[in-house]
Amino acid sequence: MRRRHAFRLALGIASPLGAFALASAQPAPPDVGAPPAPAGPMIPTGPAPQEAAPPPASSAPSTDQGALPGSDDDSSAPVQGQGYKPAPPRRTMYTAAVIQVLDKVTAESLRFEAPLHKFIRYKGLIFLVNTCQSGQPDQPPYAAHLEVDSQPPALPGRPPNAVKLVFRGWMYTDTPGVHPFEHPIYDAWLIACKTVD
Repeated sequence: MRRRHAFRLALGIASPLGAFALASAQPAPPDVGAPPAPAGPMIPTGPAPQEAAPPPASSAPSTDQGALPGSDDDSSAPVQGQGYKPAPPRRTMYTAAVIQVLDKVTAESLRFEAPLHKFIRYKGLIFLVNTCQSGQPDQPPYAAHLEVDSQPPALPGRPPNAVKLVFRGWMYTDTPGVHPFEHPIYDAWLIACKTVD
């Protein structure tokens, strides 16, 4: 009993120096997660930070494809069959639309010019042309975007009738049935586009 007590006492009174010597004499347990220390001098494996990486092979132009169409070094005609599509033709813009209107009740017909962004009245209809254009200069087919309001003339001594939108959309000279103007009394269609002073 005294031996055990004396041994515990000796361990408790041991100097810190003795404990340090005891701890340093024992080998440290290996750390499983730490990488092994390099044996020689460190050699960098990647490019230095100031060096730029080369572009990937897919973005670099190959020699058999040639230059891109429209670039400065494009001196040859584009090669057919490589997905090259010519640019769509530019549309020609005009300043007025030529419209024909038919009164179904009286069989009266009238052809008139409607300048862009100006209200033109024919009996109970009010026309407003927003744009008039064609694919080739002075050649059909023509296309016009317009709005048509209906406002029957007011009777004497009565307030003016309300304006009601009856058509908004495109009219085409070659296919008038695509967006037809539908009204119980009037019929209207696009004849042409023209430039007026």
